[in-house]
Amino acid sequence: MTLPSISGIVPGAHQVDSPEKIKDAASQFEALLIGQILKAAHEESGEGWGGETDPASASAMDFANDYFARAMAAKGGLGLTNMIASGLQRQTTTSK
Repeated sequence: MTLPSISGIVPGAHQVDSPEKIKDAASQFEALLIGQILKAAHEESGEGWGGETDPASASAMDFANDYFARAMAAKGGLGLTNMIASGLQRQTTTSK
């Protein structure tokens, strides 16, 4: 049994992403990484927001961590966005 090529299943599978899309994806990845670091740091203390451990404060802390991580990544964050984007752009240009 042979499987059909992915280009027949997924529209635009062979299209190269634009540099803007690549940079956006890299920024989202960096924000996710920063968010996980923040979450791990708050889990270490065993307390929620303001010393509470109720579900509402946990949700508020998760929302705040997510927002802060996205803001950090948008302003440069850990510097991973540019490294990831340049690596992916090089990879897409050499695979042509």
